[in-house]
Amino acid sequence: MPQGELVALGALSLASLQLGQVPGTAWLLLTVAGVVVLVDLFVAWQERRPETALRTLGWNLLLPGIVVGAVVLLAPSKPALWLQILMTVGLVMPLGPMIYRLAFQPIANAPVLVLMIVAIAVHFVLVGLGLVFFGAEGFRTTPIVEAQFRVGALTVSAQSLWVLGVVVAMIAALYAFFERTLYGKALRATAVNRIGARLVGVSTAFAGKLSFGLAALIGVISGILVSPLTTMYYDTGFLIGLKAFVAAIIGGLVSYPLAALGAVLVGLLESYSSFWASPYKEVIVFTLIIPVLIWRSLTSQVIEDEPD
Repeated sequence: MPQGELVALGALSLASLQLGQVPGTAWLLLTVAGVVVLVDLFVAWQERRPETALRTLGWNLLLPGIVVGAVVLLAPSKPALWLQILMTVGLVMPLGPMIYRLAFQPIANAPVLVLMIVAIAVHFVLVGLGLVFFGAEGFRTTPIVEAQFRVGALTVSAQSLWVLGVVVAMIAALYAFFERTLYGKALRATAVNRIGARLVGVSTAFAGKLSFGLAALIGVISGILVSPLTTMYYDTGFLIGLKAFVAAIIGGLVSYPLAALGAVLVGLLESYSSFWASPYKEVIVFTLIIPVLIWRSLTSQVIEDEPD
């Protein structure tokens, strides 16, 4: 649920940096990091594990402090675009694991409904903070490359090619991560069977932080790429997240290429709907999920439990 808000925070943070301002996400990162440190120190004191206290001070306080310090020093001088992008990633990406640590790790074994309610609460908190930090006005950022190409009757921007290229690169990187690395296989094991993963030595808490970190990284990169193409508001991430969910459902929540094709389908459907039936474009896009769910329900194989 909060994935879309990370997209919006990434885009708006980059916009603030391009205006020579320190984005509000810098102070959000410091605040959340401080709360995480206090929680971890209390747990380390209860469990009598001083090495845990030192580790949390380094990862959750020292590194975010360095990032925020660099942003405060460099933001007014409007550094190069690549440095602004790095600072944006450094401000938003750590929020993923920290949000998991505070909101989801204590209730990791709760029912799905409880987790969804907490996720909705986190969504509303991030939307409210986005309004406080960036206001109700929309922003656009400078494209990575300001160029356009003619392809027949079409005009293609270089930023759109960047989006497609980065999407392909991320799909390949995620495939290699989940298929070739130990951490990726640990994440897959945790997703399939949380208890079984713990029995074979996988830290499910670390798996949760890693998955939220990957989600935050993908979210902030998406915000950076899409912000030159569309105006971003503090609440834009909500619709982006819902449409991404529709695309993920088309991909069955397990396939990156199918989810990417689903996203292309959602985008094309939204574009044509904007032209032919603009007042109903959102309804048409979200209605797409109904036939997909019906088709998956009819084609899925259900294994009935044998009676005792």
